[in-house]
Amino acid sequence: MRKLNKFIRFHFLSPCSLKDRGQLKVFITALFKKEKTPLSLLSIVFCSDEYLFQLNREYLNHDYFTDILSFPLSTGNEPLSAEIYISIDRVRENARTESVSFQEELHRVIFHGVLHFCGYKDKTPPESKKMRLMEDKYLTAYFRHSE
Repeated sequence: MRKLNKFIRFHFLSPCSLKDRGQLKVFITALFKKEKTPLSLLSIVFCSDEYLFQLNREYLNHDYFTDILSFPLSTGNEPLSAEIYISIDRVRENARTESVSFQEELHRVIFHGVLHFCGYKDKTPPESKKMRLMEDKYLTAYFRHSE
């Protein structure tokens, strides 16, 4: 029996078909190591558009829908403790818009959140381009490994 990954937890406030959860936890842990970001605990919460919209308004004063919010909880030089909230509704819509599978878009958004905690940003066009390249790198590695 494989040892459970105690550093990453998935929570489902909305139904979500997340395949191979154990493998994904191992991959995310390896991503943090590769990016030299010490990890203590990461909670990934899958929720609805409305739930994420309320978080966006309450904590960031943003009055719009989004696919992901990331909240670091640790401070200073402590290993990362954080929460990622992902709207399943937005992921499903983005997958249709981008003509990709739900699973591909879901993993892209997960890796996007993780990469933010590894220091990648997406506020400027060059930052966004670098973020997209890193998302693609880890998506390719993950899906090649899972085949």
